[in-house]
Amino acid sequence: MALLTNPVVVSVVVLYVLCLRKTNVLFALLIAALTAGICAGVPVKSVIDTFIQGMGNNAEMSLSYILLGSFAAAMIHTGLSATLSQTAARFIGEKKYVLFVVLLCMAMASQNIIPIHIAFIPMLIPPLLPLMNRLRIDRRMIACILTFGLVATYISVPSGFGLIYQKLIVNNLQQNGVTIDWSANRHCFTLLGVSMFIGLLVAVFISYRKPRLYEDKPLNADMPSETEKITKKKEIVLFLAIILAFVIQLVTDSLPLGALTGLGILTMFKVVSSDQLIHKGIYMMGFVAFVMLTAGGFANVLKETKSVERLVNDLLPLLPESKGICAFLVLLVGLIVTIGIGSSFSTVPIISAIFVPLCVKLNYTVPEMVILIASAGALGDAGAPVSDSALGPTSGLSIDGQHDHMHDTCIPTFLHYNIPLFLCALLAIVFGWV
Repeated sequence: MALLTNPVVVSVVVLYVLCLRKTNVLFALLIAALTAGICAGVPVKSVIDTFIQGMGNNAEMSLSYILLGSFAAAMIHTGLSATLSQTAARFIGEKKYVLFVVLLCMAMASQNIIPIHIAFIPMLIPPLLPLMNRLRIDRRMIACILTFGLVATYISVPSGFGLIYQKLIVNNLQQNGVTIDWSANRHCFTLLGVSMFIGLLVAVFISYRKPRLYEDKPLNADMPSETEKITKKKEIVLFLAIILAFVIQLVTDSLPLGALTGLGILTMFKVVSSDQLIHKGIYMMGFVAFVMLTAGGFANVLKETKSVERLVNDLLPLLPESKGICAFLVLLVGLIVTIGIGSSFSTVPIISAIFVPLCVKLNYTVPEMVILIASAGALGDAGAPVSDSALGPTSGLSIDGQHDHMHDTCIPTFLHYNIPLFLCALLAIVFGWV
């Protein structure tokens, strides 16, 4: 009974129910945070103060999305986005599976080769919607393809965001007293990527393979203009800005600085005005940025009220000396926490500090701990209403009002990726696959 009244469980249920009832995600997050604080016995004023303090934890990420959104707006405004999309449409023709491969490669590249995360989606997807409508492609499939590229890549590929995620897990294990050789345990991450790939195949070839009709509605009138013709000078400046933004980002390990460099080049050569860019960047990615800020506040409420620790204490009496049952409960906690805060990167330190000592006590091997913590952290990233990996696909696919965030992005990606991840980690520990 205590488990069902735990602040984390109650607040996450409230969050998901409100989102399913089409409540704005920002408002749903605030209500969920208040619910968590009240369940923990904290005064409402203190909950709000804690919430506001925590918003700063995601400030860099939010600034990155605003600046990268502005960069994407420049691609659209100058006509580069339309040119690329038209070229892609001519190349793809009626071959929809070629489109799937192109989108998958773009999503994967956004995590590792050109780590701009979801900023490419509002630039690339809207101009391709007429092509998708003509081919009668179910947009839920596209959401699954994009989410796979965004999530499975950082889980399994040790480059870009993937390198950050895998090192985060290794560092947290070391901080909790586990001696680990990263290179000797990379196969654990690969196994998780394979499990998600199975979910992708199910989505593409079984769940959403049937044609789905959409109306050819005009894109939102507030979208950045694509009427300008791209000139040779603009092409050169744009590609220079892209290359410099990429190089600066890699050298400084700073997404905001890389995006700011690209914007500075475009402004300096008067390709577009800075006011115009920032305005349109806020329009395109501002909502996602504010959701990230709000998610940081919600996470801080859970942290300061020690709700996750209470959840673990509620679970401890249920833990027998069984690796399998322990793994199931650890994964369940990871899923609940990540769905609430929308960030696998933020979930890893929380669950590592709590569960690694328990895993050591139960004689887990190092590979078993790696696959358990890696999957528990990633569970929920696909399908969480507040996750940027879900908000990103929705931002591009819903531009004409025919794609619902919860029913067409969150639920499909939740089912196709969280179930395989959960089962893969659980079976790997039960049957000793690692």
